[in-house]
Amino acid sequence: MTSHPVTALLLVDVINSFFRPGDPNYYPQADQVLEPIRQLLDKARASGTLVVHTAERHREGIYDFEWAKLPVHHIEGDDTIDFVEGFGPLPGEPVVYKRRYSAFYATDMALMLREQNVSRLVTVGVKTNCCIRATVQDAFAGGFEPVVVREATNSNRPHLEEASLEDIWRYFGQVVPLSEGLELLA
Repeated sequence: MTSHPVTALLLVDVINSFFRPGDPNYYPQADQVLEPIRQLLDKARASGTLVVHTAERHREGIYDFEWAKLPVHHIEGDDTIDFVEGFGPLPGEPVVYKRRYSAFYATDMALMLREQNVSRLVTVGVKTNCCIRATVQDAFAGGFEPVVVREATNSNRPHLEEASLEDIWRYFGQVVPLSEGLELLA
């Protein structure tokens, strides 16, 4: 491991479903993360830091085990799974589609990051207590250093958000303010 970790910015589920009123997973607090994410995204792109987008996708007409816990959602071809305008991938920015909460489970995320020599992930998006926590836990288990930017993630269940951030800080990685997240992407 080098003394200067190679960092990537990981955007988790910055898709219409969470941010567009009336869509299945929308909650008003989600909008609060967009400006901090925009700042981090602009900084990463300006500095040449790898930006990775991840989004949940499920297949039309194919049973998914997740339906046992949640209503059917994020079906391929539905516009709820489109990236929020202005937050989608630019050419050269990889997209990793996932069928579970974690961006690492049953995807090629770890392989792709290792091939880019990434060791630290600045992770942002929604929801802190679900997809962010699961992704961070699996990143840690896979030998990556997770960093969550506090202002760039939230949940519609604040008590679970706070508990998840405490767990992340205590057991898996760092929880940092926006200013530190921006420094890590310089």
